[in-house]
Amino acid sequence: MTATRTPLVLTLAAGLLLGSGATWLLTRAPKPTSSAAPALKYHCPMHPEVVRDAPGQCPICGMELVAFNPSALASPSGERKIAFYRNPMDPSVHSPVPMDDPMGMAYVPVYEDELGGAAPVPGLADITIDPAYQRLIGVRTVEVATGPVGGSWSTPATVAADEGRIFKIATKTGGFVDRLFVDFLGKPVRKGQPLFALYSPELYSAQQDLALAVKSKAALGADGAALVEAAAKRLRLWDVPESEIQRLERGGEPTRDLLFTSPVSGAVTAKSVVQGARLQAGDTPFEVTDLSEVWVLADGYAADLPKLKVGAKASFTAPSLPGRTFQGRVAFVDPVVNPQTRTAKVRLAFTNPRGELRPGTYGTAVFPGGATGLRVPFAAVMEDGGSKVVFVDEGEGHFTPRVIQIGGQDADWVEVKAGLEAGERVADKAAFLLDSESRRRAALTGSKAGGSE
Repeated sequence: MTATRTPLVLTLAAGLLLGSGATWLLTRAPKPTSSAAPALKYHCPMHPEVVRDAPGQCPICGMELVAFNPSALASPSGERKIAFYRNPMDPSVHSPVPMDDPMGMAYVPVYEDELGGAAPVPGLADITIDPAYQRLIGVRTVEVATGPVGGSWSTPATVAADEGRIFKIATKTGGFVDRLFVDFLGKPVRKGQPLFALYSPELYSAQQDLALAVKSKAALGADGAALVEAAAKRLRLWDVPESEIQRLERGGEPTRDLLFTSPVSGAVTAKSVVQGARLQAGDTPFEVTDLSEVWVLADGYAADLPKLKVGAKASFTAPSLPGRTFQGRVAFVDPVVNPQTRTAKVRLAFTNPRGELRPGTYGTAVFPGGATGLRVPFAAVMEDGGSKVVFVDEGEGHFTPRVIQIGGQDADWVEVKAGLEAGERVADKAAFLLDSESRRRAALTGSKAGGSE
């Protein structure tokens, strides 16, 4: 009996010792640290002063609130300390204790680390963001450096005739079209080629006067020479070709019809006469245009006009002429901007020896860029009223807003005329998030001067 109870007692004693040891080990073991995710806040991108503890909509503009991590924006010194509480609808009203406004909206806490010094740009404040959070929201910085700015730009354009190469053939006396040598519009003609023959009683009479004066010149002496000169001048004033006048002065007989010829080589661009038509003094039966050089009329926007200089190179392409690029130059920039379109006409001169550029052809005029200067990415520049602002990286997550003056720009780069120096770094990607947070902090800083409840 005694032998049987002894092993049982030993077994119970061993179990008690093991249980006590396990309990002691568990109580001495280090407790696991909490890895709970930090609480997020939500604010309006358009109204940074609106901050909420839960998702929702901005009470001012109705936009969806955007989440952000308050701890990532905190000072690395440790726990944030609340300075006061601000009315979400009126930043100038704040309270030292939590409370609700008359509409039941809770006052928003304002922390001491959000009340930094005065910002160099009104309405914007310096901000400090943890580098890890920068990577999370996609903020990237780039170095300010020299490079090409303002690439080539294009604008719609249309081919037009050079107005200085348009010639109208007018009659200075009435008559009848006896013969028509050019019978359709658009026909190419050479310089000196006959267009039509005009029978005019007045012109025939003037030819007879010249022929008679030539025959009487020898008998009349000096008076005869003056009479010949007067008769010839009368024909010249009626645009009679010089070849006809010289023929009459050599003793030729008057002709019934007078030939009108083309003054230049080109194409007939206007025709208002048919065989047998009667013409009055001042009528313009034909118009001939020299198309060996043409204009291209382009629309230049007001912002692009300062880039244009007379004599600068330009090119022209047209869908109707695939694979062809024509080279020309800027001949004239209209000094007046159209108030409806905010554009001004730019006249480009192009040689057209083969006649491929036909008036009325629609296409695109391209102007080369190529300026070089200090530049920043286009996405780095924020609008602040009429000013241009960038966020300069001061190191250790600290960003300072700075106003800059810009010059030329294109889709990728903006030229910096003043406000930055080569080697500085500015926020590029997601700079708009810095702008939003900077405005929020500036609003909080400005509210400190307001009244309290």
